[in-house]
Amino acid sequence: ELRTLIDTLVTKHPLPLLLLLQLLQPLHFCQRYHGISEQDIDEYEEMREEFFGTGPPRPFTKKKFERFYIIEPGRPFHESNYCRDVIMEKNVHFRLKCVTEHYFVLSNFTQMQKICSSVFVPCKNGVRKCNRSKNIIHGVYCKFTGGTIMPDCNYITYERQGFVLVTCRWQNDIQQLIPNSINDIVSPSSELTELD
Repeated sequence: ELRTLIDTLVTKHPLPLLLLLQLLQPLHFCQRYHGISEQDIDEYEEMREEFFGTGPPRPFTKKKFERFYIIEPGRPFHESNYCRDVIMEKNVHFRLKCVTEHYFVLSNFTQMQKICSSVFVPCKNGVRKCNRSKNIIHGVYCKFTGGTIMPDCNYITYERQGFVLVTCRWQNDIQQLIPNSINDIVSPSSELTELD
């Protein structure tokens, strides 16, 4: 009986059958962004992946490192909400949760990348190897004081001047070591031992 019904549908009602078959196909969404630059699309896709992705976050690129860690001169560090404002402005978080600490430096990417070829020293917080800057760099340490999710994160701002400790990683597309994160800004009077 089913066979007869199918034969009848195919021979006498082909158009409704084709429409029914088309509706049973899985939907393929095509994302189109009209009037948005390629750079903004990439940034949006990266943010969307950060919020909703289930895997580890994407590794840092030059652009992302600059956005997360490098600050411009001009604004005084002693303002009470300096860290809170800059962390919000630069969108520093982990899936909208507040970060427990963060560093910003008054530097540029080229100077930070040079640190990746300098001496290894022990890091803090269990990270095995960091590279230490040869020169003293001015920066800010932001220590979390309260809140849970953005934008309700609060921080104390500590102005720091010292050797910057960074972790670095290899970036295949440019075939270079690039800074991945800032681990600490160490006072010049602190004793650092080199690792082999």
